[in-house]
Amino acid sequence: MKESYTIPSAMEKTATILEKEIGEQPNAIARTLDSCGPAVQKLCSDIRRKEISYVLLAARGSSDNAGTYAKYLFSSFNGWPVVQSTPSLYTFYHTPPRLKNALVLGISQSGQSEDIVEVMADARSQGALTASVTADASSPLAKSSDHVLLLQTGPEKAVAATKTFTCSLALLAELSVALQGDQKKLAAMKELPEHAGKTVEMGEKAAAAKAERYRYMDRCVVIGRGFSYGIALEIALKLKELTYVTADPYSSADFLHGPMAMIEPGFPVILVAPSGTLLEHMKEFAGQLSERGSEILAISDSEAILGFGLTRLPLPGDLPEWLSPVLAVIPGQLLALHLAVAKGFDPDAPRGLKKVTVTR
Repeated sequence: MKESYTIPSAMEKTATILEKEIGEQPNAIARTLDSCGPAVQKLCSDIRRKEISYVLLAARGSSDNAGTYAKYLFSSFNGWPVVQSTPSLYTFYHTPPRLKNALVLGISQSGQSEDIVEVMADARSQGALTASVTADASSPLAKSSDHVLLLQTGPEKAVAATKTFTCSLALLAELSVALQGDQKKLAAMKELPEHAGKTVEMGEKAAAAKAERYRYMDRCVVIGRGFSYGIALEIALKLKELTYVTADPYSSADFLHGPMAMIEPGFPVILVAPSGTLLEHMKEFAGQLSERGSEILAISDSEAILGFGLTRLPLPGDLPEWLSPVLAVIPGQLLALHLAVAKGFDPDAPRGLKKVTVTR
């Protein structure tokens, strides 16, 4: 793969670091996938040798949302139960669970969080296989791992994670399909950077055109399901970080179990619904929202789903459902960016936040 994905001209003129980094995602994904092969294959060999039977994930924030995507990948493609760790058991209660035949996978762009590092260190002391997904090969997380899968993003200066998130998704997908040995899926991954470039261009136009409409929005819900559920979580996080909107994420199934009562005419719902197994379900769900008068912001490659949206944030077609999350988050990132600007906030300096958050 070559770095041939240009940032749309409107983004080149921007004064914000965040928008530039959103535009860098296609090239960062290409670099990450180009370089990760040998490290992924070494990890695959160890996984097979150790007869891994489940995965324990350790992550926070955007990385935790990437882990939610990994749960669907590893469960669906590799047959592994996947659980997310509870770091306070390590750092406060000092009662870590016993691990046997586990792959313990830490995900952190900075690799600095003490509690995530503590999970990894304990796993190693128990003899579990450990691996990390990080952008810093010299970080405490990397040093506490048997294997390091390195994100080739370059420095990420914006407080809100964008390119480290999408590259984490791409790298997790590469690991899962490499373990599965599915050549068709591996071939599909080679098209990912080009599709990401198209998504940035389409999303920039649509989000910039529509952001002013939502200038006074103070609450919304973000909904996805299946492989897209982690993307609903991540878009909601971006809206909270950058626009201070109370954005609640749900799976469409959970939303029907009570929260649907919130819907009233004009209530904004961001619906992440790419083509795939769940498309008919999501069309039915969108119909229910529409009947109640909800204002839908649709992120999809499906004309049927986009048709429900007053705001339409299109995705390129011809990408399998399991890879669509890498693209689907990009319109959400751009919407959060442009909405922050419309509200008069600085997207490069969200209040009360730092680039690296260290928890224990």
